[in-house]
Amino acid sequence: MKTLISDKIGEDAYRYLSSFTDLNNSETLVISTTNSFNIINATAKFNTIVNFTKVNNLRYINRFFIDVNSKLEFDGLYIGLAETIAGRQQRKRKKYPRIIAKIIFIFEFIFLRVFPKVSGLKKIYFFVTRGRNRLISKAELLGRLISCGFSIVEFKTINNKLYFIVKKTGLPIENQKPSYGLLYTMPRVGKNGKMIGVYKFRTMHPYSEFLHSYILEKNGYAASGKPADDFRLTPWGKFLRKYWLDELPQLLNVIKGDLKLVGIRPVGLRYLQDIPEDLRELRAKHKPGCIPPYVAFNKSSTVASVLDAEREYLIKKNKNPYFTDTICFFKAIWNILIKKKRSA
Repeated sequence: MKTLISDKIGEDAYRYLSSFTDLNNSETLVISTTNSFNIINATAKFNTIVNFTKVNNLRYINRFFIDVNSKLEFDGLYIGLAETIAGRQQRKRKKYPRIIAKIIFIFEFIFLRVFPKVSGLKKIYFFVTRGRNRLISKAELLGRLISCGFSIVEFKTINNKLYFIVKKTGLPIENQKPSYGLLYTMPRVGKNGKMIGVYKFRTMHPYSEFLHSYILEKNGYAASGKPADDFRLTPWGKFLRKYWLDELPQLLNVIKGDLKLVGIRPVGLRYLQDIPEDLRELRAKHKPGCIPPYVAFNKSSTVASVLDAEREYLIKKNKNPYFTDTICFFKAIWNILIKKKRSA
């Protein structure tokens, strides 16, 4: 068994996986397949399931993950591998001159990344490739796994492949609705605790929403007030965020009446847990806004600074409801255009 596995994935990968499970154990299912037939037809459940076929070649990725979940004991391990977008880029750079590698990757990105996520084009992709060789980011891979009832134990890149070790800690999330398009809706807490959908331009890879708690638990917050070492961000997403361009669709929320131009930030339920209780009570009485107080007051975007700015704004708002928003609006515009205040 050791020789067969080492020949397939290499000695380094074999040693790494062996540190998590006994690959020769009778309660470990070791396979190399794109079809979950051999998994779902097993008569017993396993402590560990290992698949040495890349996730990129699975036609129905989530369906495969869900079948694995169904055949694992609770706290059982699922081990697999994938070639991430970054890994594919690196492989192309080693094989071709820099310019040619970039051109090839652009065409691959369009056909192997964009096509599978666009209705209509998806059929062309599956007809040509049969679902193989798909481009997938690390964030999407791990997000899919979490959405299918797993928690992340560890992952590591070996020989340009990302090996993941995840644990079954629950059942797959029902009625998953991951977003793929440029414009997407974030669930946020509005006035009086009402949940609203806030529009933004996409800055993260698909399935990133399922990774939010993991990123915070693993890395905490950065000085910018955003999750630290956040690999969910796309390269173009960083640009959109820096110049506030990702926020522009929130004007649709203003028209709908969910938001106003100036106000406390619309935050998610996870972030709301980190806000002091007294400030949560103050926030609940007010409608969130597109332009947050820390921008108007020209404060830093650290968590503490942002919360201090919100507290200051709400106190002023209660004393002078209309005048406060007007002053904050023009101050924010001045800080953005003249003082070059940028988002994190």
